[in-house]
Amino acid sequence: QVQLVESGGGLVQTGTSLRLSCAASGRTFGNYPVAWFRQAPGKEREFVAAITWSGGNTYYADSMKGRFTISKNSAKNTVYLQMNSLEPDDTAVYYCTARRYSGISYRANDYYYWGQGTQVTVSS
Repeated sequence: QVQLVESGGGLVQTGTSLRLSCAASGRTFGNYPVAWFRQAPGKEREFVAAITWSGGNTYYADSMKGRFTISKNSAKNTVYLQMNSLEPDDTAVYYCTARRYSGISYRANDYYYWGQGTQVTVSS
């Protein structure tokens, strides 16, 4: 069993940055992909970024490319999401999640372990 705990969310102004963290406990991420999703009020949960644990390959939603960076610290069993040039449309609850199988997926239903989420609010 893997427990995921996100941190780093908050209220920020347009154009600023935040770094979210996702720490795993109970078991390591193993060899499986870890991803960030987000969900705004009244909207479906959407893919943000993912990283493969072994090779460190990264994947991004088109709207986040160039602004968001996903990374990992294997020694700390932690995944990060650096978010720059934040916009009001980035306001959402951000979730860290991990699969139980190898291979990247952009679908929330393909991920098994979820954190409780961290709120990011970007004011205009």
